[in-house]
Amino acid sequence: MSLFDYTLKELQEKLHNKEITVTDLVDASYARIKEVDDEVKAFLTLDEENARAAAKELDEQGGDNPLFGIPIGIKDNIVTKGLRTTCASKFLDNFTDPLYDATVVSKLKDKKTVTIGKLNMDEFAMGSSNENSAYFTTRNPWNTDYVPGGSSGASAAAVAAGEVFFSLGSDTGGSIREPAAFCGVVGLKPTYGLVSRFGLVAFASSLDQIGPMTRTVEDNAHLLQAIVGHDEMDSTSADVEIPNYTEALKQDVKGLRIAVPSEYLGEGVSDEVRESIKAALKVYEDLGATWEEVSLPHSRYAVAAYYLLSSSEASANLARFDGVRYGVRSTQAENMIDVFKYSRRDGFGEEVKRRIMLGTFALSSGYYDAYYKKAQKARTLIKNDFDKVFEDYDVIVGPTTPTPAFKVGEKVEDPLTMYATDILTIPVNLAGVPGISLPCGFSSEGLPIGLQIIGKHFDEATIYRAAHAFEQATDHHKQKPALGGVKG
Repeated sequence: MSLFDYTLKELQEKLHNKEITVTDLVDASYARIKEVDDEVKAFLTLDEENARAAAKELDEQGGDNPLFGIPIGIKDNIVTKGLRTTCASKFLDNFTDPLYDATVVSKLKDKKTVTIGKLNMDEFAMGSSNENSAYFTTRNPWNTDYVPGGSSGASAAAVAAGEVFFSLGSDTGGSIREPAAFCGVVGLKPTYGLVSRFGLVAFASSLDQIGPMTRTVEDNAHLLQAIVGHDEMDSTSADVEIPNYTEALKQDVKGLRIAVPSEYLGEGVSDEVRESIKAALKVYEDLGATWEEVSLPHSRYAVAAYYLLSSSEASANLARFDGVRYGVRSTQAENMIDVFKYSRRDGFGEEVKRRIMLGTFALSSGYYDAYYKKAQKARTLIKNDFDKVFEDYDVIVGPTTPTPAFKVGEKVEDPLTMYATDILTIPVNLAGVPGISLPCGFSSEGLPIGLQIIGKHFDEATIYRAAHAFEQATDHHKQKPALGGVKG
C-alpha cells in the first residue's frame, strides 16, 4: 500500500510506533509529485529543501497531535513567509519573499505540519475551472482532458492525485466545494468568520473563507480543528466557542431532518447528478434520517447578486495592485499615470480585468443604487430563505454542481456559461453559512459527482456528522483515479 492509502489516524499510529518517519511521508509526497505532476500540474512552487529540513527536525522532536508531520499543500493566495506567493498572477510574479505567514499557516506550523509547496489557482481566485491561471491549467486527475474546478482546483487535484495528504483552499462562491466535487475529495467552506482571513489575499472580503480539502470527512474535521479560532488580526473573525468536531463523527443520523430545495434539483441539473442525489437521500433514509422538499425561492437571484457584489469588492481590493504599492511595475511607463495604466494592463489577466470593470461600473455614481444596492437587498432575501428553512430542518442537502467536470476549453470563451456552474454553491457564501462537498457517485464517463450538505451558522459539527454517516455507508471516497500507472 502507498502511504497515501492511509487516514491521518492510521499515519499517526505508524509514526508513534516508529514504523515510518516524517521524512518518509515527505519523501512519498515529493516522489508522487515527480511521478504525476507533469500531468496534473498542481504545484506552482515547491519548497523541497525547507520541507526536508523540517521533516528531519520533526523526526528528532517527535509529537502526537493528529496533524503531526503530515505534508500539506497551500493555495497560492494564502501568504507563506519566505515562500513565493503569486495568486497565480503575473502581477505578483516577483512576490518571492513574503515577510509573514497567514494565520492559518501559523496555526498549521504550530501543529507541526510540513508545507510541500504552493498550489495553482484561477488568478486572484476568479474562476471556476483553473483555466484563468497566468501560468498553466491544472488538470483533473480522473481524466486530464477535464478541468479540476476552480478557483481551488489544484488544491483538490493535489489531494485526489495523492501528491499531498490534505490542502487548504479558499471559497468565495464555491471555490472549495466545486473542485472537491469535480475531483472526488472532501471540501468544506466554513461559516464566514470561523477561520481567520488574515494573510489571505482578498478577492471579495465579505465572502472569502479559507477551508480544508481532504480525502475523508474525519481528516477534514481534524484539519478544520487546527485552523479555526478568533484572530485579533482579522476584524471579521468571530469569537465563538469551538466544539470538538471529531466527537460529532461518533453520532448517528437517526432523526436528522434534511431539507432538499426543489431549486437544487431543477432545470440545468444533469440526470446523472439528480439520480446520484436521490440515491444519497435513500442512504440517509436507511440510516434513519428524514427528508422533505423545500423551497429557497430567492436563490434564482444568487448568481447575478454574487457577481455584482464580488466584483465590486474586487475592484476595491485590487486597487492596491498598481505597480507602486504592490505588483510588477511596467518598464514602458514614462509618468505616474502610465505606471498605473500599463502595470495593470500587463499584470492582470482577462477575467480579472472583466470583474474589475464590472465592479467599478456597479459602484459608480448613477449605478450604485440600481445595481450594487439592489444586489445587497437580494443577498438579504437569500439569507432569510436559509434562516427560514433552518427553523424546521437540521441540514440542507443537494448537489454541489449541476454537472460533473467539463472539458478543458469547453466554457472558457463563454463567461456567462462558466459563471452558471457556481449556481448551487454561491447562495451559501451570500448567506455566510457553512457547506461541505463529498463524493456521492460517478458519471458514465467515470467523473466524480459531489453531494453538498449545508448547515446553520457555526454548526459545522452537524455537517460533519451527516457527511461522515453517509461516507461510512458508501464507498465512493475509496475510489481513486488511475494516474501515474496506478489503477483506481
